Amino acid sequence: MKLVTRAQLGWPASAAPSQTSTKGVKVHYEGSPVSTKLLSDHNACIAEWKAIRASHLANKTENYSDVAYNYAACPHGYLLEGRGLRKRTGANGNQALNQGHYAIVGLVGSEGLTQPTDAMLSAIRDGIDLLRKNGAGSEVKGHRDGYATACPGGPLYAWVQKGAPRPTTTPPKEDDVSLTSAEKKQLAELHKTLVPYAGWAYKGKNEKSDAYAYLRGTKADIAKLATQIAGLTAAVNKLAQLAGSGVDTAQVVAAVEKAIADAVVKVDVDITSNQES
Repeated sequence: MKLVTRAQLGWPASAAPSQTSTKGVKVHYEGSPVSTKLLSDHNACIAEWKAIRASHLANKTENYSDVAYNYAACPHGYLLEGRGLRKRTGANGNQALNQGHYAIVGLVGSEGLTQPTDAMLSAIRDGIDLLRKNGAGSEVKGHRDGYATACPGGPLYAWVQKGAPRPTTTPPKEDDVSLTSAEKKQLAELHKTLVPYAGWAYKGKNEKSDAYAYLRGTKADIAKLATQIAGLTAAVNKLAQLAGSGVDTAQVVAAVEKAIADAVVKVDVDITSNQES
C-alpha cells in the first residue's frame, strides 16, 4: 500500500466526528470534469486532493469539518488520507448514510479522466481493506446505493457491482498466442535475416570461439566480427522497440533488415577510416 498521510500533506489532525464502526465502505467519484493531466503527473493528484479539501472547507452550506471523504485514490496507486480511520464521513448524502458507511473517492470524474486505472482500483481496495481492519463491515457499495446521484460514475460503479475485486495482471501463456500462416512465414524470414549475424558463436574446438579466432586474426577478420556484432545489436534493438501487441510482423521484418543494412554500412566506413589512419 502506498499511503500519503495527512502529515505528509501538511494537514492537521481531522476535526471530523469519531466513529469506530460502519456497515462497510461506499465508493465515490468527483462528479465533475477531472483533468487527464493526473495520469502523467502525480503532483497534479496531490494538488487535486488539496483543492477538494479546500472547496469542502469553504462550503458554508454543508458546513464540513474537513474534506468529506475518509480516503482518496489516485491513478498512480496512492491512497491519500482524508478524514482517515475511525472518522465519520461527510460524503454519503445525509447523517444516516454517513453513519452507515465510510467513504473513499477515486480521482476520476464525469468528463476528461473518467476511467479508473488498475492502480487506482488497487488503491481503493487498499483503503477498503485498511478500513475493514479498523471497524468497517464487509459491505462495498456505490454512493448511488441509497442516495439519488450518478456517483461514482459508470466505470467505478460497474467495478463495485462486481464486488470491487483487486485487479490482477496475468501475462498470456505461449499457448494462447496463435499465428497465421502469413505471420509464420514473415517470422521465418526474420529468422533467416538474423542467422548470418550469429556466425561467430562457439563451435567447440579447443574451447575457442570464432570470436576468439577473429581477435587473433587479421583486420579483415576483426572487421567481419565487428560487422556481425553491430548488425545483430541493431537488429535486436529495433525488434525490441517494435515488439508488442498489434504490431505488423512485416513491419518488424522490414525495420530489422534496414537496421542491419545501416549497421553494416557504418562499420564499413569505420574500418576504412581506421585503415587510412
